[in-house]
Amino acid sequence: MILTDENFEKEVVGSDKPVLVYFSLKGCGPCVTVSPILEKLAREFSDNFLFAKVDFDDAPVIIQKLGITGAPTVILFNGGEAIGGFVGSKEEEEIRRWIKENLLILEYEKHAKENNISLARNRKTRDTIIKGLIEKEDKLGYKYCPCRRVSGNLEDDKNIICPCVYHLDEIKKDGRCLCGLFEEDSKKEDNENS
Repeated sequence: MILTDENFEKEVVGSDKPVLVYFSLKGCGPCVTVSPILEKLAREFSDNFLFAKVDFDDAPVIIQKLGITGAPTVILFNGGEAIGGFVGSKEEEEIRRWIKENLLILEYEKHAKENNISLARNRKTRDTIIKGLIEKEDKLGYKYCPCRRVSGNLEDDKNIICPCVYHLDEIKKDGRCLCGLFEEDSKKEDNENS
């Protein structure tokens, strides 16, 4: 999908799916390098997000509004909100990992909302756990909870696939799950302190 100043709001804010937006500039060397990588990954993750391209010349208002100063710039939007991005050229595996991390954050934020809990408010903690979960999935085939021992028997280990079956009880008891990825809903906590 090609975006311009005229259709950006409708296509990005109005989308039911996350939208990965690639901002490029004609004649930009790094843009030429990263473009085929993004197109390949967009096909690979087509069930998870929409892919859109924006040429700087076709969207000067959006470029200015978002404060984009470098090309290429890649931003993942969800519900019109920018949830992550990067500037410059990166290797395919680095971009794939970045996409997986951000999609997992979206998945877990949805899970947290559905269960009236929060994803870890400490971003460093959250990001470290997310990276570890993706590494476990790449190595072992599943996102096993980082604070539980994996036996190697899938039947025994299915309860520790994140979010593990224990996390909601741990949050009720201790205010957070054992690994710290999920915690009590911050709004609930704010209301109790009011």
